[in-house]
Amino acid sequence: MRWTAFVRGMAVWAALLAAALAASATQTPSLVRFGLFTDLHAHDIDSPVEGKWMTHTAERLNAFTAAMNSAGVDFVIELGDFVNGWVVFGADPGDPARIPSILAWADRLYAGFLGPRYYVLGNHDLFNLDKAEICRILGLDRTYSSFDAGAFHFVILDVEYAEDGSDLANTFSGVAGFVPDAELDWLRADLATHAARPTVVFVHKMLDSYIEEWGRPLVSNQAIVQSVFEDAGNVIAVLQGHDHRYAHAVIAGIHYVTFEALVDQGTPPSWALVTLDESSRTLSIDGVGDQPSAVFTYEEGRKP
Repeated sequence: MRWTAFVRGMAVWAALLAAALAASATQTPSLVRFGLFTDLHAHDIDSPVEGKWMTHTAERLNAFTAAMNSAGVDFVIELGDFVNGWVVFGADPGDPARIPSILAWADRLYAGFLGPRYYVLGNHDLFNLDKAEICRILGLDRTYSSFDAGAFHFVILDVEYAEDGSDLANTFSGVAGFVPDAELDWLRADLATHAARPTVVFVHKMLDSYIEEWGRPLVSNQAIVQSVFEDAGNVIAVLQGHDHRYAHAVIAGIHYVTFEALVDQGTPPSWALVTLDESSRTLSIDGVGDQPSAVFTYEEGRKP
């Protein structure tokens, strides 16, 4: 009798274990955590006119990767201007031919994070390089893409185009921004394919700005890009760089968050650990340095 009871007990335990394993296999994790920084401006000299002390690149990026390894985040992403490019104000910029090697050096530092790493193109990245060379150095297939993590979908946008839709390359300066039709078509299809997932967009130039002296947005077809997000109904946040200053706005229920720069401008190293929680529908920012901390709630399904 005791043996029979034991066997029955083991059978019940095994059934419960199998059910639990099956349930865990079908559940989608509701919590995703990632590290984010922007505007590293990797270089081997400083720009006294701009007040950018870029020779602190290694210590700042190493501090970020060490912190993210310690935190055990799911992935990390940089939001553009990973390398400064040749143009430096107030100092001899040196030989522009070394810029590709500076980008490769910065990427080796970035590889100190022991997990998935993602990249967004910024305007400084194209001062002395073209997109094909950047992709070769960083091991990228393309400059805009998407991926999933946990219950969430993530989109990386490339807005580094001239207004005729051509790639920016070897610009030496300039902050033009545009999203061509081919990328907009891809974006619409990508968001529709992942309609069931709350989605976060990563971009370098702000998509919620208006430049008074230009009489236009920073990204000239910003209104069209915003309408794509809004029509999709699943975009909850757009995380941005470029301005080197924190800002937050809500447009049509979508959070537009601009992050502090990692480059030294007489500032402490600044980055963010971002947590997305589907169960509470929150986006939380744990800021370091001058990057503020914040918690935002979001809603999905805004599409009429």
